[in-house]
Amino acid sequence: MHNREDLFVKMALDAWTSYIKRTDALFQALSNDELMNEVAPERNRGIYLLGHLTCVHDRMLPLLGLENQRHPDLDNIFHDVPDKSVPILPAAAELRNYWSEVNESLEKHFERLSPIEWFQKHAAVSAEDFEKEPHRNRLNVVINRTNHLATHFGQLIFLKSR
Repeated sequence: MHNREDLFVKMALDAWTSYIKRTDALFQALSNDELMNEVAPERNRGIYLLGHLTCVHDRMLPLLGLENQRHPDLDNIFHDVPDKSVPILPAAAELRNYWSEVNESLEKHFERLSPIEWFQKHAAVSAEDFEKEPHRNRLNVVINRTNHLATHFGQLIFLKSR
């Protein structure tokens, strides 16, 4: 029998893994031309969302105390500014490689964390604040990032339906 912490961690990581797999399959299925399209009129392009999600997941590595960010150069292209602010973006193939690399690294780290470690504070919260708000833990970061990923996955689907 599992304890509640084990079950909470399993549920959260299963949702994360499910959306990573779905989104990865979609990124692999979309052509480079399709990635250049907006998900809806006056909205983000697929290539921007690929870079944005890669950047956000890359930023999880230090936030969760796992390792340094691998591609901090993506921040000023895909995190700090909206789509179409930067005239030249990295190639889609390069972004797809970064996407895979970052998510594989996260997966390896996730497998090594014990349930107790998931309920420890993340790097952006002080010990004092964590004492008052214990929900500001590593697992909550993954839950929030899963929701973020799910939102953008829902947008990216529109690129395939054309």
